[in-house]
This record gives sequence, structure tokens and C-alpha cells, in this order.
Amino acid sequence: MRLGALVFFGIPLLGMAYVLWHVWCILPTSVWVKILSMVGMIGLFMLLFVGIGRSLDTLSMSLATIIYEVSTSWLIILLYLFLIFLLLDIGRLFHIVPKQWLFGSWKGLLGIVAFLSVVLLYGNIRYRHKVRQPLSLHTEKTLRKPVRLLLMSDLHLGYHNQRQEFHRWVDMINQENPDLILIAGDIIDRSLRPLQEQRMWEEFRRLKAPVIASLGNHEYYSGEQGSEEFYQKAGIRLLRDASMEWGDLVIVGRDDRTNPHRQSVNKLMAKVDTTKYVILLDHQPYHQELAERAGVDFQFSGHTHYGQVWPISWITDAVYEDAYGPYQKGNTHYYVSSGIGIWGGKFRIGTRSEYVVAELR
Repeated sequence: MRLGALVFFGIPLLGMAYVLWHVWCILPTSVWVKILSMVGMIGLFMLLFVGIGRSLDTLSMSLATIIYEVSTSWLIILLYLFLIFLLLDIGRLFHIVPKQWLFGSWKGLLGIVAFLSVVLLYGNIRYRHKVRQPLSLHTEKTLRKPVRLLLMSDLHLGYHNQRQEFHRWVDMINQENPDLILIAGDIIDRSLRPLQEQRMWEEFRRLKAPVIASLGNHEYYSGEQGSEEFYQKAGIRLLRDASMEWGDLVIVGRDDRTNPHRQSVNKLMAKVDTTKYVILLDHQPYHQELAERAGVDFQFSGHTHYGQVWPISWITDAVYEDAYGPYQKGNTHYYVSSGIGIWGGKFRIGTRSEYVVAELR
């Protein structure tokens, strides 16, 4: 936890210092304007502590939404400002970029603002476009008829992904006419308050196929007991270290690794009829070899978001054996989704928001 906090806050703080120094240098304005700019940028960073904190629930919905969107988006803006200034510094060292572009320069300032605006607009448009990812699954086990599965993860419904947006997703899902909908965790972002006030469970009730889900780490942030109650209202069958048969399939839902006492894959599979096609929902794709050893046919996971924006996707590639997409170990097939929703700022740069339509034959 301490290491996670150091990474989450320490690295942005160093990046913030680097960006602040460069913004101070490039602004072709008076000292007072520079000081006000520094105060504003620091204020946006400090607002993040409100944006991800419990105090957000005490504010009005409209104000809480603005604070969440603005503060989390600032992290993405800060990242790209850091990358832009880093590239300009490297270019200056190799005498490719004129030094005067970085000191008291309207040309340099407006160029950076224009470039960053284009990148962020592209990222927002790409987030709003949900990609339909087809997937073919084959089995030699008994299957009386083909099954169409709609697979999703990381909806992150909350202050930023609200009912109106989810309504659009439900319409897209219904158009696919799935036999079964499987969700691998993080339906809730981090607070149940927006879902309750907007009666989000009514949108889940519009889905025309049964919904089975497992927990993600964000359900623990919002409170797993409240999350379970919401799942029940929404008509979602929650599998928490449990399994169920559905026709010729067995669906196994593993509790999130946030729970240190969750059951092992082997223990879960000991109760399963492996003559049927077995699908494991496990939110975080760690130790994927466990599913192979236990005889799982297909594992569906999420959690990584594939970094949400480049170059964070490079980090997820380094951390996970399979950070995104289809994968196979032995006879076990895997798919790690980048998620249909997102945490924080609504930008997808070098990644995508997706739902998976799997045809099992």
C-alpha cells in the first residue's frame, strides 16, 4: 500500500515540479501572471485529493462530478505536459529545438497548447467510441448449440460514467442479442452514491440477457457489502468464490485479490464439473498459469485498462504476462479486456474502450 501511494502520488509530484518549472520559464508574461498560473496548477493537483476522497459524497452531484472530472483529467494533462517538455529538452540538447522556444515564448506556448488540445480531443473521442471486439472460442466438450457471450469489464459507473452514458451502453449490448452477459469486476467506480441517486440498477434491468459478474478491487473501495446489495437490485448474479452451471457451461467467479483470504483457483475448480466448458471470471490477471493447471477452459479478466493512455500501456505490458487481448497457455484460453469504461479522465490514447462478443462453438 505504501509503495502504491508512493508511485501514485510521488511520481506525479516530481513530474509536477518539472512541468511547473518549464511553464514558469515559457510564459511570456509578468511575474504575477506566472505566480497565479503556478497557484492554479498546484490547486488542480491538490483537488485530486478531493476528487478521489470520501468527501466527494458530501457535495452536490453536479459539483462532485466537476471536481472528479477536472482533477482526474489533470493527471493526464500533467503526464503529457511532462512528455512534451521532456522531448523539447532533448531536442534543445541536440540543437534541434531553438532554446528561445522554451523561454518567454508565445510561439512555444501556443504550439504546446494547440498540440495538447488536439491530443486530448482525440483521446476523448476515442474513449467515447466503444469498440466491438469479436472472439471465436472452440471446444470439443458437449455443446448442444453455439453460445453468444457478451464480455465486459471495468465499467466504472459513478460520477463520470453516469446513467445517461450507461443507457447508451445498454442499447449497444442489447443489439448484440447475447445469450449471456459476463462482467469481470469494477462495475462500480469507487462510490455507490451516484448509482443510487440515479437509480442505475434500472438500466441493468433493461438488459435482455442474464448477467453474471465477479467483484473487482473498486467494489472493495466502494464497500463490498453495499456493492452486493446493488448487484442484487440490478438483477446481477454475483459469484464470489462460487460457481454455477448455465446450460452446458460452468461459470466460476473468483473474489478479487484485494481479499487476501479468497479461495485458490484449485479449490474453486475442485467443486466444478469439468466435463462442461468452464469459464473463470477473475478481475486481476495475475498468475494466469493457475487457471491452466486447474483445467479452466477460458479465463476472462480486466483491471489493467491497458494503461488507459500511452505510454502507461508500456508499464502494464511489463507488469502483466498478458496485459491486453487474447492469450493461450496450454489448453486454456484467456482474454484480458481494456474495459468498456475508464477510471478518471475520459481519454484513450493508444488504447481503446471495448466490449467483447464471443461465439462459443
